[in-house]
Amino acid sequence: MSAQPKAGMDVDAFLAWAEHQPGRYGLVDGEVFAMAPQRVRHAETKFSVQLALRAGIREAGLPCRMLPDGITVRVDAPTCFEPDALVHCGERLGPDATQAPAPIVVVEVLCPSTGQIDTTQKLVGYFRVPSVMHSLIVDPVRRMVIHHRRGTEDLIETRLASTGRLELEPPGLTLTGAALFTESPLAES
Repeated sequence: MSAQPKAGMDVDAFLAWAEHQPGRYGLVDGEVFAMAPQRVRHAETKFSVQLALRAGIREAGLPCRMLPDGITVRVDAPTCFEPDALVHCGERLGPDATQAPAPIVVVEVLCPSTGQIDTTQKLVGYFRVPSVMHSLIVDPVRRMVIHHRRGTEDLIETRLASTGRLELEPPGLTLTGAALFTESPLAES
């Protein structure tokens, strides 16, 4: 059995608690919530996105790394999220790190159980992190990407894309819509 989390946890207490629990959890405003099991479409799309980010970083020769799901982004003291992928630039994180302190790109792949949270609470939360310049919300059913980009004076610019190129500046990363939706990448390995 797993221990029940305390109400009103902060991120540090949550991370210490979650490290010893089966399953995956999130923290919003001090409240712990369990994450639903993934569907194959979600897992395959997430993997395609991770591969596309990694390939784009290599092609551009950027001093950045793609980190897959499981790495925490701290929004504030009582809230943290685990995006499906993120891009961290600069100094390499230590091998035992559980948090990305300054992600520049965060990605969420929509699924039926969390779509509302991904497009509201998480979107707002990610842009409260000063380093986040881009939030990509990937819809595997519609095969579309909702690209939110930090503009000037707290403006968030939004673009819907199903084909073509996504220019993520900074850090100077280019992705193609097609690469984000590769058919069955798990079967190709």
